[in-house]
Amino acid sequence: MNIEQNTQTNSNQNVNQKIKALINGACRVIRGKHDFLELLAAGIFAGGHILLEDNPGLGKTTVAKTMARLIEGSSGRPLVFKRIQFTPDLLPYDITGVDIFDPETRSFRFMPGPILANIVLADEINRATPKVQSALLEVMAEGQVTIGDASHRPPQPFFVIATGNPIESEGTFPLPCAQLDRFMMRLSLGYPDRESELSILDDNPAGGILESLEPIMTCAEFLEIREAVKKVFCHPSLKEAAADIVRDTRTHRGFSLGVSPRGALHYLEAAKALALIRDRDYIIDEDLLILAVPVLSHRVRLKDVSEDTSKAQTVIREISLARLESIKQRN
Repeated sequence: MNIEQNTQTNSNQNVNQKIKALINGACRVIRGKHDFLELLAAGIFAGGHILLEDNPGLGKTTVAKTMARLIEGSSGRPLVFKRIQFTPDLLPYDITGVDIFDPETRSFRFMPGPILANIVLADEINRATPKVQSALLEVMAEGQVTIGDASHRPPQPFFVIATGNPIESEGTFPLPCAQLDRFMMRLSLGYPDRESELSILDDNPAGGILESLEPIMTCAEFLEIREAVKKVFCHPSLKEAAADIVRDTRTHRGFSLGVSPRGALHYLEAAKALALIRDRDYIIDEDLLILAVPVLSHRVRLKDVSEDTSKAQTVIREISLARLESIKQRN
């Protein structure tokens, strides 16, 4: 092994150690959810935004706060974390910020909104009107907020973790397809197992341990991992499989809307991140199979609107399994 290869190996080992430390640190608060935290980490290291949909009281807000505590900002403190409580009376400029008139200088100056932070928790995003939800479209897709003639960029890293309550319909507004497509993944925490719930009752990690968490990685290390994700190798046959899975959603008789090209990009980027998290610098078919539902299912629309969302997940799983099986048979 030459010096360059040895340096690359050491760099990869350091990246993997940092990723594992971050996930293990989050496990101190989010009990019994290692697989969920791997997917969450894959999403944010791939540069995506995450939608958490689940029943109340399962720790969706705590997840966002935990990630903010574990990553150190440029000033040696945790990253800038902002929480936006979405309500029906919220206005777009409450999120993006607004130009205000300064009587001393007789000019307008920009007052930034909470969206211009490193980690933004959009809590109960489906309780705001579509007009307010659309205030997130530009910043989530293009990494900027345009107010008047000026564009303002959030600090890096930047990602949004939004939460939604899928069991209530009164006073809520379903996210439009354009908004859903901005989220790389839709994840659910689910209830903890018995052992994990007992440990939660023992020490209430969200109330005690969370506040004492120390940063696991620096902002520079976080961005280094994002760069490492881009270098993960994907074999052409797996890239073709990912593209075919996406295209199958557009022709399936059960869907009136298929996955967009943005969704295909998110699918591949998330697979690269998951491979890196699992100590590989290459994608395998299992990565695509695991990520098919969380990355693709919220981007499709069922023809039969009376069907439960689990139907879309089942169809996506069947499509991805069939495509990946065909690759195995050819090879």
